[in-house]
Amino acid sequence: MIDLYTAATPNGHKISIALEEMGLEYRVHPLDLMEAEQKLPEFTAINPNGRIPAIVDTENDNFAVFESGAILLYLAEKTGKFLPEDPKKRSQVIQWLMFQMGGVGPMMGQANVFYRYFPETIPAAIERYQHEGRRLFEVMDKQLAKHAYLAGDEYTIADMATWPWVRIYEWSGIDIDGLEHLQRWLNELAERPACQKGILVPPPSELSDEEKAAEIRKMVTR
Repeated sequence: MIDLYTAATPNGHKISIALEEMGLEYRVHPLDLMEAEQKLPEFTAINPNGRIPAIVDTENDNFAVFESGAILLYLAEKTGKFLPEDPKKRSQVIQWLMFQMGGVGPMMGQANVFYRYFPETIPAAIERYQHEGRRLFEVMDKQLAKHAYLAGDEYTIADMATWPWVRIYEWSGIDIDGLEHLQRWLNELAERPACQKGILVPPPSELSDEEKAAEIRKMVTR
């Protein structure tokens, strides 16, 4: 059994999608980020950094794993799924996983902050992060013109890591016009049952976009 500590964010959705894809039994422990539950001692005992997601593998001596990329690698190795054994192919998956961890996630996260949440409007910051997000999308589009998935012709944890972020491009204010291969990949993954289930774990907020942005703005400016 995997205990999943999560919230309805792209980083959280990476792991719920992976658990669904891998057919692992898991229990969901939603954390209320607005109430800073991720900072409570009982959670920082699992993840010292106080961020979601994190897991505890009850079948492996209650082993805790934090950082979404590390969790994906752990689960792939645990199940032997979605991470090739061939060293070159394995490296390609890890390269694209790091591309998401070091590029797509941070850049889109900053685009979200300055476009949606920051109390002041700073056009230069908004343009910087949206432009970098678009550039990263173009890199992906070129790769997906040659391959069905990010790391080649097999669906892997690299796709599971990246899709939950790219699918919210409108929220980040990033344009995907003209990126036909990226759009194809987005749509194909949206049809996968595990992706459909994973983005509903935990259930999404019922707030409107404006209300959600206002709530997150409070958290960002604390």
